[in-house]
Amino acid sequence: MSETYVLLQYGSDAFNARFQDLEGRAAFTVMQASHNPNLIVKLSREAVWSQHHPGTMGPDAAYFYFGPSRPSYTSVYGAGTPTPTAGFIVYGNNRNSIPMGHLRRQNREGSQSRYFTAQSGRDYKWKITPQRMELADGRTTLAVWELSSPTDPFDARLTIRHAGLAFITEIMTTLTINRMSESLGWT
Repeated sequence: MSETYVLLQYGSDAFNARFQDLEGRAAFTVMQASHNPNLIVKLSREAVWSQHHPGTMGPDAAYFYFGPSRPSYTSVYGAGTPTPTAGFIVYGNNRNSIPMGHLRRQNREGSQSRYFTAQSGRDYKWKITPQRMELADGRTTLAVWELSSPTDPFDARLTIRHAGLAFITEIMTTLTINRMSESLGWT
């Protein structure tokens, strides 16, 4: 990848993680914002990191508003454990909400790939495997997320091409919702 940016993920929990660049600057944080009555998770883009990357555009936060919890038999939390249902996402202080399912559409039955339409109107595809996710806009790979090896001090590595900075918060949002859906056993 030409002119790429690397973010190291610390924390294996999709609902609670932080991303830093190779210089140790905080780039993104994923954390629980509320759980009463339903789970709300906030993804924040850190200003210090954005200031070092002038091509960074888009909202500086995304909020994941989950639906009510129901017993699930496929969740990593254990059979029958109350698990949040899909809800919607709001970018920054925007009034428009986007259903979570719309940000991880499946175009073919049985396919592991998930698609989303960015706020720009362009369509993107996450190719998902157990150890890796690749984001592409047709033929061009824009981002790659990979689990780290057991000897690394971080949990995963995200490599982003320069073109991805224009919608970096959307990349992080859809990466996060795909990771969350995997941990919750959503289909």
